[in-house]
Amino acid sequence: MSSTDVTLVLGTRPEIVKLAGVVRLLGPQARVVWTGQHWDPALTTAFFAQYGLPRPHHLLKGVGGEPRGRQIGHMVSALSDHLAARPPAAVVVQGDTNTAAAGALAAHCAGIPVVHVEAGLRSFDPDMPEEANRRLIAPLADLHCAPTPTAAAHLLREGIEPHRVVITGNTVVEATLETLPAEAEARRIVAEHAVAPGGYVLATIHRPENTDDAARLAQILDQLAALDIPVLLPLHPRTQAAVDAFGLRASIARLRQIEPLDHAAFLALARHCRLLVSDSGGVQEECTVLKRPLVVVRNSTERPEAVQAGFARLARPGHELARTLRDLLDDEAAAERLARLPSPYGTGQASADIVTAVRSRYLAPGRTPVPQPGREPLAATAAHPGH
Repeated sequence: MSSTDVTLVLGTRPEIVKLAGVVRLLGPQARVVWTGQHWDPALTTAFFAQYGLPRPHHLLKGVGGEPRGRQIGHMVSALSDHLAARPPAAVVVQGDTNTAAAGALAAHCAGIPVVHVEAGLRSFDPDMPEEANRRLIAPLADLHCAPTPTAAAHLLREGIEPHRVVITGNTVVEATLETLPAEAEARRIVAEHAVAPGGYVLATIHRPENTDDAARLAQILDQLAALDIPVLLPLHPRTQAAVDAFGLRASIARLRQIEPLDHAAFLALARHCRLLVSDSGGVQEECTVLKRPLVVVRNSTERPEAVQAGFARLARPGHELARTLRDLLDDEAAAERLARLPSPYGTGQASADIVTAVRSRYLAPGRTPVPQPGREPLAATAAHPGH
């Protein structure tokens, strides 16, 4: 096989969302490998269809639900076999998942260039599995597509060569704009959940730092339940399991639990809520496009841009969370103020910029699939409008 293809390794629904634009722009040169880290076939199929993507070209089996070490090891082994059989010009991985770490390691071991989309994020919290994955990928990647100047600066401080770093913005911007339902449909979705625009809180809690600590999870649920406004809570399977294990059914019963949402429905509810409360990385980015205030229930965040721009506030469970929830719900001018602020993650050109960089370095006529010095100096890309 000639090296004219690019393999994109995906395994979670956020990776589908964030790489869909890259897959579409690469067209027949894109080859999608699905690891099955998120193993619910119904949800996965729906996400591929929702973003106009064909079924993956190759699927790994038996990965979902395994412990982290076994999961990564299984994926590296299976991906190594696949890459040996069909070596591409480059392998693209996204973010900080086990899938991304395994894809980068398998490609690096096979001598295939690694492109890391959403490179350079750092929480500086060594206890976070995602932080470990990000730091594992960084020295393996040949091309780092950093979403912001802050992310690029992290990479440079870690010794990554400037010609390997390109500031592209974040693909979440175009994904959010493309997926957000039209206003009439969005309001229908809101009404379907028996709430009024601007009259509810939308919360998502799923990270281990919150779900694996019984006292911490109880605090979060109790403080949400104490609000004098309806709280919609799409219930993540990990959170449901923790609620059952810790005997917190009474606490969560005071919230409006709803089934997990497809991306469009979630964005519709997020666009019209009074306040977002979440520990999700993606929601920290999406709130800057939707122009909604967000409370980030975390000890630290790898997305400080959303906080610095004024869209998000970081709060630990306890008095800090209670005070932050109260302050933002009392801020009646928040929506008007945020509507005037630009997203720190770009203007919606990230997928195009990533594909341009990949094609120029790895798919140009006569180009061999090895890392090439960047054509755009970092200072020039940092000045790109909207980035």
